[in-house]
Amino acid sequence: MERTSDVLIIGGGIAGLTFALRLADHTKIHLLMKDEFKYSSTQQAQGGINAVLSKEDSFESHIEDTLNCGYGLCDKEVVKSVVESGPDTIKELIDYGVQFTKNQIGLELHREGGHAHNRVVHAKDATGAEIMRALTKAAESHPNITFFKKMMAIDLIFQYQAGNNSLNEHTRVLGAYALDTETNKVDVFLAPVVYLATGGIGKVYPYTSNPHTATGDGIVMAYRAGLEVVNMEFTQFHPTLLFHPKERSFLITEAVRGEGGILKNIKGEAFMSQYHPKLRELAPRDVVARAIDAEIKKTGHPCVYLDVTHLPSHHVKDHFPTIYEKLLALDIDITSEPIPVTPGAHYACGGLRVDRNGQTGCHGLFSGGECTYTGLHGANRLASNSLLEAAVYAKLSSIYVLEHLNEYQFKQHPDVAPWVYHNYSDEYEESLVNPLWIEVRHFMWNYVGIIRTDKRLSRATRRIESLRKEIEDSYWNFRISKDLVELRNISVIAELIIRSAIFRKESRGLHYNADHPLPEQEFKLDTRLSLAQQGLFR
Repeated sequence: MERTSDVLIIGGGIAGLTFALRLADHTKIHLLMKDEFKYSSTQQAQGGINAVLSKEDSFESHIEDTLNCGYGLCDKEVVKSVVESGPDTIKELIDYGVQFTKNQIGLELHREGGHAHNRVVHAKDATGAEIMRALTKAAESHPNITFFKKMMAIDLIFQYQAGNNSLNEHTRVLGAYALDTETNKVDVFLAPVVYLATGGIGKVYPYTSNPHTATGDGIVMAYRAGLEVVNMEFTQFHPTLLFHPKERSFLITEAVRGEGGILKNIKGEAFMSQYHPKLRELAPRDVVARAIDAEIKKTGHPCVYLDVTHLPSHHVKDHFPTIYEKLLALDIDITSEPIPVTPGAHYACGGLRVDRNGQTGCHGLFSGGECTYTGLHGANRLASNSLLEAAVYAKLSSIYVLEHLNEYQFKQHPDVAPWVYHNYSDEYEESLVNPLWIEVRHFMWNYVGIIRTDKRLSRATRRIESLRKEIEDSYWNFRISKDLVELRNISVIAELIIRSAIFRKESRGLHYNADHPLPEQEFKLDTRLSLAQQGLFR
């Protein structure tokens, strides 16, 4: 089936929904969702969104904190633009109906790791869920926005310059092929403007706070088309995922440490003063994650503990009701016993390169949210800057599209080839999809995790080269399915992370190589990868 709109949005988190709402009065929009709203990364964001809203705080302080956290790789102009957009972004979200937590003097502000001031606007400990509630309500009621759920984009569709099938300044995006994951049929969605908002890459690791949808789909589709991805070695591992056999991806927000939570090892010893004497529990996430990893290896115990039992129980229940109720259902009363936690993949600081308007290197193709690289985060993301970035860049992209709307129209209806099906089925071979998925994720954790070495990266290279060939053979020779497409995508993401990590012969931010433990001036540059430019520093 073929469907045509003015704008095609792939992904329904804060980036995709904000972009849709800003354009909906002027354009017809189709929005593809791989699953339900509740499985977006935004939905699961607990902590909040940054904005300078107190007299004690300043734009200069927020900018400085962001730059310090980025270890020299942030784009200073991007940082300034995003930070200064913070207060207006909060107001606009409130106008959409988001109900942030308030106190007697106004919006209640939390503080998280790496911040000099309280500036995290939140809705208790379920900020993302509240943002999604308001945005989805607004989007679902708009007549110009049509949702297609259980539709997974597989490949982008392009119009190339005559006689040239490579990406250049004449290339135009036309839409995407999308798989109906319930029928395994592929539909064609056509639009002169395509917005990628497909979220993160966390499922390339076995321990992650990300939803099951986070398989790097947008990054992989764009990379296969020849577009540039940047800094894929910088995967942020959140220090505190719940360690529990029944819940392997439940996040314990950084705000718990911001309110006074203390990290302790199995012996009951508070250890963060050994790793960052000044900030301790409020050190940047990469420092805290490596500290926990070191304590786990030192003690041989599979987790550490986050203790809030010294805080008033009413304060804990009031500030973190979602966490309290969730863990109580697992027989953990956080007011009287510590929380078992371990690090897990949380946020990709690299992604598809976009300009100041959120446009990629292809005319009509925009991208926002976690799948993009804007230059804001550098080598490490400051806590709660991600929702801010997604909302700000969705706004910038929408303004640009509206200003150039006449350019983004089909001069004639595109003639697009239908999807070619490979209907051959081999149940024995197809049964290997799940084992291959597990293998990719576990060797990524062991070889390309929180702490890396040259030898481990070399081993990972050999493994991924072999697995990529095997997976590609299956993709091109067997019937298509969601599991097969996702397996293919995480294998590409794994390869991009490994290749990027190998090129960075230093330790900087989220990339820590024990064989090169210090940052080096010669590597104070972005790692850029494309099919044409294989991993060069510029």
